[in-house]
Amino acid sequence: MAGPAPGFPPPADRPPHDADVVIVGCGPTGAMLAAELRLHDVRVLVLERETEPTSVVRIVGLHVRTIELMAMRGLLDRLQEHGRRRPAAGFFAAIAAPPPPGLDTAHPYLLGIPQPVVVRLLEEHATGLGAQVRHGTPVVGLDQDDTGVDVTLADGHRLRARHLVGCDGGRSTVRKLLGVGFPGEPARTETLMGEMAVGVSPEEIAATLAGLGRLDRRFSLTPFGDGGCRVVVPAAGVTDRAAPPTIDEVRQRLRAVAGTDFGVHSPRWLSRFGDATRLADAYRVGRVLLAGDAAHIHPPIGGQGLNLGVQDAVNLGWKLAAQVRGWAPATLLDTYQAERRPVAADVLDNTRAQTELLSDGPGAQAVRRLLTELMAIDAVNRHLTEKITAIGVRYDLGPGPDLLGRRLRDLDLRQGRLYDRLRHGRGLLLDRTGRLGVAGWADRVDHLADPTAALDAPGVLLRPDGHVAWLGDDQTDLDDHLTRWFGRPTG
Repeated sequence: MAGPAPGFPPPADRPPHDADVVIVGCGPTGAMLAAELRLHDVRVLVLERETEPTSVVRIVGLHVRTIELMAMRGLLDRLQEHGRRRPAAGFFAAIAAPPPPGLDTAHPYLLGIPQPVVVRLLEEHATGLGAQVRHGTPVVGLDQDDTGVDVTLADGHRLRARHLVGCDGGRSTVRKLLGVGFPGEPARTETLMGEMAVGVSPEEIAATLAGLGRLDRRFSLTPFGDGGCRVVVPAAGVTDRAAPPTIDEVRQRLRAVAGTDFGVHSPRWLSRFGDATRLADAYRVGRVLLAGDAAHIHPPIGGQGLNLGVQDAVNLGWKLAAQVRGWAPATLLDTYQAERRPVAADVLDNTRAQTELLSDGPGAQAVRRLLTELMAIDAVNRHLTEKITAIGVRYDLGPGPDLLGRRLRDLDLRQGRLYDRLRHGRGLLLDRTGRLGVAGWADRVDHLADPTAALDAPGVLLRPDGHVAWLGDDQTDLDDHLTRWFGRPTG
């Protein structure tokens, strides 16, 4: 597991602040952000409202880009111990399609894993790096000035930090306290989901479903090999409840939709979700920022939500750390919203499209049939797979080759694997020329000479999140880009 990067002096004026950064919410986004900040020796305090981990053992899917980030930070082996792999295919509106051949990644699969396990491992990762986490600590107020943020807790205590990040979900207290708008569409439908034991055989389930004709596309019942099944069934209406449904509610909806409850019992986990779609007007107000579901919510179709939040955290972490450390260029923190909000807007659009394709309306079904035909074309299937898995994301870093702004896959270097070189959350120069260097930035950027013959560029500068910030062979041009992303040189 990576430790804090060496070589940084402690920030000035630490005593007046209880922490450099307070994070509200210790879900996957908050825990990942805390770990990313600790890689740079930033003092982090995470405040979590809940006293105990959730009892909803929902299975989530880690998509390719999130799997790459976990590999990049040395976490993938631990996660894989608790997960199940499945092909990277059939994500878009559940339209059956094979995995695109030659997907540009060393990890062409989905990793299904219980969400509480993800949260636990990421929290352990963050605390292992030195982050503090306080459970049962709701935040009820905040005020900010030119030098910090005052945070008021439910018990009346106040804390002060340089910055605060709201990672506290779709009903975010931080976002509401900031007064940031959250426009979009309210939920029109609600769906129940869970894993439970079933009282009939897989053969009986298949025969019953086959005799029902066309059903709501939001309904499915998938048996497991151990006598259990995964149930997805439309709810009777839209509620404002965050609590999971009961097994009786699931039975009632199964009888209404399929004519039988299949004898389901003994749920492992149950949850409900709606199709509300909203995007925060701003990701940053002064010293307060938003990430994860606090900044965007959307239907879980395609399984992008947790992944989008973790990717927010990795984009923000090194930039906020640079601000705290004092070497951030003036506009660096602004690039968090500039880069991540368009990505979220695209996810909201593709989940809107997928929701329409699940409708029983004749127009929607006609479009679904057409798209199913189009997905037989490799380029279409590849485009949609790269969109859902987020490996197609390209940040707008200005004119340049197509690779500029994209993430670089985990290459096989002469000295090992590329992602192993990014464990500490520092920048990395891959230099095939033997003439380039990072003198003046060596406390923030590593230099690897003659990395690999497979790299199709003389020199590549990677940001700590693995995205390409520069390509070329000119040292003066490289120095300009080092200054753009990593501040002025020292020494």
